[in-house]
Amino acid sequence: MATAVASHAHPPTSTGLDHRKIAIWAFIGSECMLFASLISTYLIYKGRSVVGPFPHEVCDPPKCATHLNAILNIPVTSVSTFVLLMSSLFMVLALAAVENKGKPGYEGILGSSKLWLLATAIAGTTFLGFQAYEFTSFVHEGLTIRTNLFGSSFFTLTGFHGAHVTAGVLWLLTLLAIDMKRGLQPKDALLVDISALYWHFVDVVWIAIFTLVYLIR
Repeated sequence: MATAVASHAHPPTSTGLDHRKIAIWAFIGSECMLFASLISTYLIYKGRSVVGPFPHEVCDPPKCATHLNAILNIPVTSVSTFVLLMSSLFMVLALAAVENKGKPGYEGILGSSKLWLLATAIAGTTFLGFQAYEFTSFVHEGLTIRTNLFGSSFFTLTGFHGAHVTAGVLWLLTLLAIDMKRGLQPKDALLVDISALYWHFVDVVWIAIFTLVYLIR
């Protein structure tokens, strides 16, 4: 009986890690190369647009009362960035709640994996809402993916990132549905850990995008 159970288990790899965790790390590695190529493309074409709108077109006094960014709304994007970074904290709390379920000190809100998974999903959805608002504003101001080199590289880069956030939100909602149906237990911690790795990766990529696209002129 013990032999039969062992044959169906997932033995660790030569690294000592579960093969599923190795798989997510390999996937993240490939995604790093994808985003590195997208970010590099954006930086190569930065400043090469023949026509506007441009990312950091500045209106100087006395032509206007204050310095104005023609397209990029840094204050709004800063708020959405903060929301996405907070989602990483919620994800850490969700994983801790699953790993320590039933242990002393993890009663109530701290041990509610449902609450933290839901909070992470809501934060991710809020970020996507900000991105949809930003994209809509850009289109109204005359910037589309076909307008100039900036528009093409910007929408491709941030759009791919938004697609990854959307996939992460759906993944979180799937885990939440499982938690609602039967409850996630410490034996399920690996499933949550794998999703957490993906979610943290998405957050780190956005930090790079926010810095290179929005903050560096």
